Amino acid sequence: MIGSETAVAFDALREADLHIDRLYLGGAKGTAGDDALARLLPVGNQGGFRLKGSVMKKDVRLVALFTTGAEPDWPDQLDLETGIFTYYGDNRKPGSGLHQTTRSGNLLLRDVFEATHGLPEERAVVPPFLCFEKAAPGRSVRFRGLLAPGTETMTSDEDLSAIWRHTKGARFQNYRAFFTVLDVGIVERTWLTSVLRGEPTTGPGCPAPWREWVDGRVYRPLVAPSTLTIRTKDDQLPDDPAGWEMLRMIRAHFEGRETDFEECAVAIWRMMAPATGKCTVTLPSRDGGRDAVGAYLLGPGADRVAVEFALEAKCYKETNSIGVKEMSRLISRIRHRQFGVFVTLSYFAKQVYEEVREDGHPIAMICGRDVVEALRQKGYSDRERLRKWLDEGFPRTLHIDSVVGLGHSVGVGYSILDGSRSVEPGSRV
Repeated sequence: MIGSETAVAFDALREADLHIDRLYLGGAKGTAGDDALARLLPVGNQGGFRLKGSVMKKDVRLVALFTTGAEPDWPDQLDLETGIFTYYGDNRKPGSGLHQTTRSGNLLLRDVFEATHGLPEERAVVPPFLCFEKAAPGRSVRFRGLLAPGTETMTSDEDLSAIWRHTKGARFQNYRAFFTVLDVGIVERTWLTSVLRGEPTTGPGCPAPWREWVDGRVYRPLVAPSTLTIRTKDDQLPDDPAGWEMLRMIRAHFEGRETDFEECAVAIWRMMAPATGKCTVTLPSRDGGRDAVGAYLLGPGADRVAVEFALEAKCYKETNSIGVKEMSRLISRIRHRQFGVFVTLSYFAKQVYEEVREDGHPIAMICGRDVVEALRQKGYSDRERLRKWLDEGFPRTLHIDSVVGLGHSVGVGYSILDGSRSVEPGSRV
């Protein structure tokens, strides 16, 4: 967390450089004029897309992407370790076409990402994107980086995609865009002023990573590998009422049959690790200390290497943490060249977290907040969609004459010999 001593005062914003992660303070009058971003740059004080120029006239010179982090249906996300920023477009409710939005944000995304995969002269007219997030106090903002559209590894089919959502039975599309935070610690005011005047973005003061992107579509991301991570209880649980409600719904769905949550845990893990292959949920009486076993697939499609893992799942309430006993049970079952996955709806006790990380155990610890974020990324952010996902994927009752039908519809297969269940890749769960 950046200390207040490094924050930039409201009166100094118009001349300020942009420092990565620095706080820029809003005004104190209690009006829209307090907006720090509008004072930093001539881009207005409303909306997620804030532009200098016109999308329709194709003369946009600068774009500020503003995220509040408070829209669970549209979970913008900055991955500090990879430097990838995921941002959702501005068609966020039914009633308009994909590109017919008030601020033309989606139209801008379409044009910009098309140019991204073109020639250098096409990228030369792409406006710089600057990422800001809402911060306290008041209408302050925090600068999160200079963005280049796309990523080093994604194709034109992947870095900008139209996704479907529905609200109260009405379906609509919106964009999901991936940007790269460039390795630029300071964006100088002289460059911003030059760009705003309409001069080439590769002119004087241009950051070297931006020039490299324009000239050759070279991505030099700002990556920040984490130090030893010990998340607190608060870090592991939702920080909003909607997130708490999602966890309560999942627990209620599996009440009285908590072992069935194991299949749900596998589905959640697959959301986070889509390269997961076949995963078999074991019988409680024969699990050998593992609720599921599976394989994570590495390498090219024609020659995959499968790394085995063991998964443990606990459908705990938020008041019941994962302690040493539960974690030791999983660790003791991991063999050489395997890793472990522990999925819980609650959190991991401080002692457990410290020992796992300090001793270097290869355990992925997935807590309640992680579960909520994974579901939101897949679009299961409201009661209606989450309820449907739970009811269809993990029915409350299972009759012997419906085993074949269930296995076909949700990708869960049951072995007549030992009762184990396998969840196949690509299944609806």
